[in-house]
Amino acid sequence: MDLAFTPEELAFRDEVRTWVKANLPTELSHKVHNAMRLTRDDMQTWAKILGKKGWLGYGWPQQFGGPGWTAIQKHLFEEECALAGAPRIVPFGPVMVAPVIMAFGNAEQHKRFLPGIASGEVWWSQGYSEPGSGSDLASVKTRAERQGDKYIVNGQKTWTTLGQYGEWIFCLVRTSIEGKPQTGISFLLIDMKSPGVTVRPIKLLDGECEVNEVWFDNVEVPAENLIGEENKGWTYAKHLLSHERTNIADVNRAKRELERLKRIAKAESVWEDTRFRDEIAKLEVDIVALEMLVLRVLSAEKSGKNSLDIAGLLKIKGSEIQQRYTELMMQAAGPFSLPYIFEAMEAGWQGNFPGGTLANAPLASNYFNMRKTTIYGGSNEVQRNIVAQTVLG
Repeated sequence: MDLAFTPEELAFRDEVRTWVKANLPTELSHKVHNAMRLTRDDMQTWAKILGKKGWLGYGWPQQFGGPGWTAIQKHLFEEECALAGAPRIVPFGPVMVAPVIMAFGNAEQHKRFLPGIASGEVWWSQGYSEPGSGSDLASVKTRAERQGDKYIVNGQKTWTTLGQYGEWIFCLVRTSIEGKPQTGISFLLIDMKSPGVTVRPIKLLDGECEVNEVWFDNVEVPAENLIGEENKGWTYAKHLLSHERTNIADVNRAKRELERLKRIAKAESVWEDTRFRDEIAKLEVDIVALEMLVLRVLSAEKSGKNSLDIAGLLKIKGSEIQQRYTELMMQAAGPFSLPYIFEAMEAGWQGNFPGGTLANAPLASNYFNMRKTTIYGGSNEVQRNIVAQTVLG
């Protein structure tokens, strides 16, 4: 196992760093470094910049229009983007559904869907969770009945992240009630402009509508939008979730947020508190350990060895780290992190009072928002069971 980067890899990192610095709009990096609200246009702007360069699908093989980078190059790209303050790539298109389309879709689906994802022009949403079907994803009830050359879809999806912006949604739908629940699920691509699709934003405690309900009322979906075979969607879903859980670990964002935590601690005069600095040190050790775990996986892949099936483990540790750094930030600011003010995520609202700084504005909102990380993408309790079975035996 070799965790050191080669001269070629270091040169690649320098190339990415230089390009990102030259092309990332300053106003976007300012928003990201200060955890301010990102609009749809903010996220799309960066996606299109990457798309024009051919880097939005940075994990794609060359045969599908990607750069064909190695796993280590992908890691270095993610790290440089995160540290520079680039908006996180919305993963539903380029990171999640695209690999499924590549692996299980047909040539016509490749030609039809992949270019819009690669360019950043088409916004995709994920239609997995339903009321009563979160971690127990196999229990989805949204039905898709085949009628000739189309499916008729009825049901509800919930917690659809940024679904209010969605143009297409990939859904797990039930096409059979025979046998085990997993054997009756199919993977369907649905145009969200179709008649019968209704998106209802769910307003959260901080006033944001990050998640949504999506309703399907006799929605007609061409049968050609079925990925792979009918009733084989569970296989495709697991393929996608492995990408999601690795993405959730997000060690590079954790490294950036660790530095933000240190800035806040110094500004709020708690940096000299030995016990508080100990908590920051313990967090930093865990972030380094998570990074080493990621690099071990990359090293195994680079050498052609079979790496451990640890997507679940990466998800567990990554999500817990996200919760810890948001909690420590809020503790550092104390009472000044408490107000739930919708405008707090915008610059200029802060008054001339102690602690009324931009850095403190979003802390409570971020803290409560991150309580979700140990639930979505497969709850950590379920992930521990999976790790115990697949890794420990």
